Amino acid sequence: MGLEQKITQRSEELAEKWASFILGTYPPETQAVWKANREIFSNPVGHAIRTTASELIPLLVAWNDAEAVAAALTKLVKIRAVQDFAPSQALSFVFLFKKLLRQEFMKELAAQGALEELLAFETRVDNLAVIAFDLYVSARDQVQRMRVEEVKRAHTNIVRRANLMRSDVTAQKAE
Repeated sequence: MGLEQKITQRSEELAEKWASFILGTYPPETQAVWKANREIFSNPVGHAIRTTASELIPLLVAWNDAEAVAAALTKLVKIRAVQDFAPSQALSFVFLFKKLLRQEFMKELAAQGALEELLAFETRVDNLAVIAFDLYVSARDQVQRMRVEEVKRAHTNIVRRANLMRSDVTAQKAE
Protein backbone atom coordinates (compact mmCIF):
# COMPACT_ATOMS: atom_id res chain seq x y z
CA MET A 1 0.00 0.00 0.00
CA GLY A 2 1.38 3.39 -1.02
CA LEU A 3 1.66 6.51 1.10
CA GLU A 4 -1.37 8.19 -0.47
CA GLN A 5 -3.56 5.19 0.35
CA LYS A 6 -2.25 5.12 3.93
CA ILE A 7 -2.98 8.82 4.33
CA THR A 8 -6.46 8.36 2.87
CA GLN A 9 -7.16 5.45 5.22
CA ARG A 10 -6.08 7.43 8.26
CA SER A 11 -7.27 10.88 7.16
CA GLU A 12 -9.59 11.45 10.14
CA GLU A 13 -6.90 10.46 12.64
CA LEU A 14 -4.29 12.55 10.83
CA ALA A 15 -6.64 15.54 10.69
CA GLU A 16 -7.16 15.35 14.45
CA LYS A 17 -3.43 15.12 15.11
CA TRP A 18 -2.71 17.99 12.72
CA ALA A 19 -5.41 20.11 14.37
CA SER A 20 -3.83 19.31 17.74
CA PHE A 21 -0.43 20.47 16.43
CA ILE A 22 -2.02 23.69 15.12
CA LEU A 23 -3.78 24.31 18.43
CA GLY A 24 -0.37 23.80 20.05
CA THR A 25 0.80 27.06 18.45
CA TYR A 26 -1.50 29.01 20.78
CA PRO A 27 -0.91 29.86 24.47
CA PRO A 28 -1.65 27.00 26.92
CA GLU A 29 -4.82 28.61 28.31
CA THR A 30 -6.23 29.05 24.81
CA GLN A 31 -5.29 25.51 23.87
CA ALA A 32 -7.13 24.09 26.85
CA VAL A 33 -10.34 25.89 25.96
CA TRP A 34 -10.19 25.26 22.21
CA LYS A 35 -9.27 21.59 22.55
CA ALA A 36 -12.10 20.91 24.99
CA ASN A 37 -14.81 22.85 23.16
CA ARG A 38 -15.83 21.59 19.71
CA GLU A 39 -18.88 23.82 19.22
CA ILE A 40 -18.84 26.03 16.13
CA PHE A 41 -20.57 28.97 17.82
CA SER A 42 -18.71 29.03 21.12
CA ASN A 43 -15.36 28.06 19.55
CA PRO A 44 -15.26 29.22 15.91
CA VAL A 45 -11.44 29.25 15.69
CA GLY A 46 -11.06 25.71 17.02
CA HIS A 47 -13.79 24.58 14.68
CA ALA A 48 -12.10 26.30 11.73
CA ILE A 49 -8.82 24.58 12.56
CA ARG A 50 -10.41 21.14 12.70
CA THR A 51 -12.47 21.73 9.57
CA THR A 52 -9.51 23.02 7.58
CA ALA A 53 -7.34 20.05 8.58
CA SER A 54 -10.12 17.62 7.64
CA GLU A 55 -10.75 19.28 4.28
CA LEU A 56 -7.10 19.69 3.28
CA ILE A 57 -5.90 16.12 3.70
CA PRO A 58 -8.07 14.61 0.92
CA LEU A 59 -7.28 17.61 -1.28
CA LEU A 60 -3.56 17.08 -0.74
CA VAL A 61 -3.91 13.41 -1.63
CA ALA A 62 -5.87 14.16 -4.81
CA TRP A 63 -3.83 17.29 -5.61
CA ASN A 64 -5.87 18.16 -8.67
CA ASP A 65 -7.79 21.30 -7.74
CA ALA A 66 -5.81 24.36 -6.64
CA GLU A 67 -8.99 26.42 -6.22
CA ALA A 68 -10.45 23.89 -3.80
CA VAL A 69 -7.19 23.85 -1.85
CA ALA A 70 -7.19 27.65 -1.66
CA ALA A 71 -10.84 27.69 -0.60
CA ALA A 72 -10.15 25.19 2.19
CA LEU A 73 -7.14 27.20 3.38
CA THR A 74 -8.75 30.64 3.22
CA LYS A 75 -10.71 30.65 6.47
CA LEU A 76 -7.81 29.50 8.66
CA VAL A 77 -5.29 31.75 6.93
CA LYS A 78 -7.58 34.77 7.39
CA ILE A 79 -8.02 33.95 11.06
CA ARG A 80 -4.28 33.66 11.59
CA ALA A 81 -3.66 36.85 9.57
CA VAL A 82 -5.55 38.95 12.12
CA GLN A 83 -4.12 37.23 15.19
CA ASP A 84 -0.98 38.38 16.94
CA PHE A 85 1.42 36.13 15.02
CA ALA A 86 4.49 36.92 12.99
CA PRO A 87 3.94 35.82 9.37
CA SER A 88 6.24 32.82 9.86
CA GLN A 89 4.26 31.74 12.92
CA ALA A 90 0.92 32.33 11.23
CA LEU A 91 1.78 29.98 8.38
CA SER A 92 3.78 27.44 10.36
CA PHE A 93 0.67 25.27 10.59
CA VAL A 94 1.27 24.12 7.00
CA PHE A 95 4.70 22.74 7.87
CA LEU A 96 3.32 21.02 10.94
CA PHE A 97 1.68 18.60 8.52
CA LYS A 98 5.13 17.63 7.21
CA LYS A 99 6.20 17.00 10.80
CA LEU A 100 3.15 14.81 11.30
CA LEU A 101 3.80 12.85 8.10
CA ARG A 102 7.37 12.19 9.17
CA GLN A 103 6.29 11.07 12.64
CA GLU A 104 3.65 8.73 11.28
CA PHE A 105 5.23 7.29 8.14
CA MET A 106 9.00 7.90 7.95
CA LYS A 107 10.22 4.77 9.76
CA GLU A 108 7.85 2.51 7.87
CA LEU A 109 8.71 4.01 4.49
CA ALA A 110 12.43 3.95 5.27
CA ALA A 111 12.20 0.25 6.12
CA GLN A 112 10.46 -0.35 2.78
CA GLY A 113 13.00 1.80 0.92
CA ALA A 114 10.20 4.12 -0.18
CA LEU A 115 11.24 7.47 1.29
CA GLU A 116 10.90 9.04 -2.15
CA GLU A 117 7.11 8.71 -1.75
CA LEU A 118 7.28 10.82 1.40
CA LEU A 119 9.52 13.37 -0.26
CA ALA A 120 7.20 13.60 -3.26
CA PHE A 121 4.19 14.12 -0.99
CA GLU A 122 6.08 16.73 1.04
CA THR A 123 6.46 18.71 -2.18
CA ARG A 124 2.68 19.06 -2.17
CA VAL A 125 2.85 20.41 1.37
CA ASP A 126 5.50 22.90 0.24
CA ASN A 127 3.20 24.00 -2.57
CA LEU A 128 0.39 24.29 -0.04
CA ALA A 129 2.63 26.69 1.90
CA VAL A 130 3.06 28.83 -1.21
CA ILE A 131 -0.72 29.00 -1.68
CA ALA A 132 -1.13 29.83 2.02
CA PHE A 133 1.46 32.60 1.72
CA ASP A 134 -0.42 34.21 -1.17
CA LEU A 135 -3.67 34.03 0.81
CA TYR A 136 -1.97 35.43 3.91
CA VAL A 137 -0.53 38.42 2.05
CA SER A 138 -3.93 39.12 0.52
CA ALA A 139 -5.64 38.91 3.92
CA ARG A 140 -3.07 41.18 5.59
CA ASP A 141 -3.43 43.67 2.75
CA GLN A 142 -7.20 43.65 3.24
CA VAL A 143 -6.76 44.26 6.99
CA GLN A 144 -4.44 47.19 6.32
CA ARG A 145 -6.87 48.72 3.80
CA MET A 146 -9.68 48.38 6.33
CA ARG A 147 -7.57 50.15 8.96
CA VAL A 148 -6.80 53.01 6.58
CA GLU A 149 -10.49 53.35 5.70
CA GLU A 150 -11.39 53.43 9.40
CA VAL A 151 -8.86 56.21 10.02
CA LYS A 152 -10.29 58.15 7.07
CA ARG A 153 -13.83 57.73 8.42
CA ALA A 154 -12.75 58.84 11.89
CA HIS A 155 -10.92 61.85 10.43
CA THR A 156 -13.96 62.81 8.35
CA ASN A 157 -16.20 62.62 11.43
CA ILE A 158 -13.80 64.78 13.44
CA VAL A 159 -13.67 67.42 10.68
CA ARG A 160 -17.46 67.34 10.35
CA ARG A 161 -17.89 67.88 14.11
CA ALA A 162 -15.31 70.67 14.10
CA ASN A 163 -17.16 72.39 11.26
CA LEU A 164 -20.47 72.05 13.14
CA MET A 165 -18.92 73.55 16.23
CA ARG A 166 -17.43 76.42 14.19
CA SER A 167 -20.80 77.18 12.61
CA ASP A 168 -22.45 77.18 16.08
CA VAL A 169 -19.84 79.64 17.38
CA THR A 170 -20.24 81.84 14.27
CA ALA A 171 -24.03 81.83 14.67
CA GLN A 172 -23.75 82.85 18.33
CA LYS A 173 -21.43 85.76 17.50
CA ALA A 174 -23.81 86.99 14.80
CA GLU A 175 -26.68 87.21 17.26
